[in-house]
Amino acid sequence: MNVLLVDDSLTVRMDLSEAFEESGFTVRPCANLFQAREAMSRQHWDVIVLDVILPDGDGIELLGEVREGLQQSVVMLLSSEAEVRSRIRGLLNGADEYVGKPYDRDYVVDRARQLVGARNPEENQDKPLILLIDDSSTVRRTYQRALEDQDYRVLTAGSGEEGLRLAALYRPAALIVDGNLPGIDGCTVIRRLRLDSALRATPCILLTGSGTSEGLALEAGADAFLQKNESQETVLARLAAVVRGAGVSAQLTASLLGPKKVLMVEQKPEYMQALSRALSGEGYDLIAAHSGQEGLELLAVQPVDCILVSASELELCHKVKETQGLREIPLVIITDREDATTTVECLAAGADDTIVRSLDVELLRARLRAQLRRRQLESERRRYQQEMLQKELEVAQARAASELAEARAVLIGQLEEKNRELEAFSYSVSHDLRAPLRAILGFSAALERDCSETIGDKGKFYLDRVLKAGERMNLLIDDMLALASISTAHLDLRRCNVSEMAQQVVEDLRVAQPERQVEVVVETGLEARADVRLLKILLENLLGNAWKYTGQRPDARIEFSRAEAGPFCVRDNGAGFDMASAEKLFAPFQRLHSAAEFEGTGVGLATVQRVVSRHGGKIWAEAAPGQGAAFYFRLEA
Repeated sequence: MNVLLVDDSLTVRMDLSEAFEESGFTVRPCANLFQAREAMSRQHWDVIVLDVILPDGDGIELLGEVREGLQQSVVMLLSSEAEVRSRIRGLLNGADEYVGKPYDRDYVVDRARQLVGARNPEENQDKPLILLIDDSSTVRRTYQRALEDQDYRVLTAGSGEEGLRLAALYRPAALIVDGNLPGIDGCTVIRRLRLDSALRATPCILLTGSGTSEGLALEAGADAFLQKNESQETVLARLAAVVRGAGVSAQLTASLLGPKKVLMVEQKPEYMQALSRALSGEGYDLIAAHSGQEGLELLAVQPVDCILVSASELELCHKVKETQGLREIPLVIITDREDATTTVECLAAGADDTIVRSLDVELLRARLRAQLRRRQLESERRRYQQEMLQKELEVAQARAASELAEARAVLIGQLEEKNRELEAFSYSVSHDLRAPLRAILGFSAALERDCSETIGDKGKFYLDRVLKAGERMNLLIDDMLALASISTAHLDLRRCNVSEMAQQVVEDLRVAQPERQVEVVVETGLEARADVRLLKILLENLLGNAWKYTGQRPDARIEFSRAEAGPFCVRDNGAGFDMASAEKLFAPFQRLHSAAEFEGTGVGLATVQRVVSRHGGKIWAEAAPGQGAAFYFRLEA
């Protein structure tokens, strides 16, 4: 990875160049915007560390050029401009990070690694990553070559502190750590890992030359203890064993050992500067705000891991704990004295802890770590609860789906039984009812033919009534059978020329009643995907109704059309009906006009509705008495 470092301070350029190069970055230092623009024109930079105030312009102007050019570089602003508004301006203009001076060089490097890693996940993730911590460069090179030959990816660190930061950033599959290190020793490294819920499952091998006993190493939490004089084959075999047996690490949990950002709201600049210097080297970036209002403005654009607040800013404490998304941030109040009344007042305001203002840095570090650990455990608990709730939801959904499938199977069985009953009923109607009806009609016809002279006019009247009732009953049976057959008929869907079918229905109506003069307009080119037989039944009923209900109008007119991508429409200027009775329209044997006005069985529109339903569509009507009716339908098949 390469870094473009833009700062007019030679000291800063030398210091950060050294820090980045020690961590494996390639660095190009620039003293002004002119040099930076020239470097940017030649190649892409993974990270740009940019001072805000430069001799030849404003660094945020260059930030704008980077973002306008759609470059995916990570941009970190680095400035002695400690004002909150300056920080907010930089973040709102697209900076990924804003670090104030004096800075912690380890924080700058670790944060750059973290941001690049989040934006560009590493390749070869299938290869286990091993973190090797040893202060001997010879040992690091020797074991790095051996590990890479075994198809491992390798990170190296020269101290325990650096190793912990790398572990937090990269989440290795295992650690090999020297027992004797400058600063914190190998056992302390392992203990700190075991205290971090994000890293505690990481396998650790303590590899030492002398000075550390196996008992101490295992008590600290090491998974294996090896001497440096053992063969590389033994070390590699033990490493393979611990990697193979390792559990899944908490990848979603933020590590306590990574870079942390702390907001401090304090009106005494000398104390803030002292704390910033004291926390330098611990991976903390201390952001200074001079008032509670400044603190809130910054929290709106800058996530932080912890908040330190002067006791004079209790109102800020209340607002943070009342705000969604902020209330989970640990908040520590710094007091001028330690007494029960002050402590109770601060805790009641929402503080998670209090600490007396002093330069006891070890105590402050311990309090910060305790609060960060509490937040980590709380986040892990919430995540676990969410996972459990999600699993319970999945189980409930699976149970509901199973119950639904069972209920559907029962309903399908019942439907099949009803269909069989309907088929039996249809057979009964077709054979058992038609047989006596045929006898009634046949003997009535014979009586009319053979005995018309002897039965008299009154007998002829009665006989005519019997014949007409029989014919009406025959028509009802036909309609009932047609309605039943539509519900069970197999759909043979295909593209149909609806206009041609409608024209044919109209021609049949004209042949049946040649004396009628009806203006019929059928829009040409209308098509639909439907069952041809059922679609013809639908058109016969709708157009037949329009023909029938315009029978009393000398200027009868019928239209069949379709708005673009809209429903089909059969419109007439006939008798119409009252929309208050529209809910009865599609029910079987329901009529809105008397048989004396218009003949019919009341089954036609029920048949139409069933045809439309079989095609997954919808039908509805609009009408007014004496002003005609319009029937709209969609076929979604």
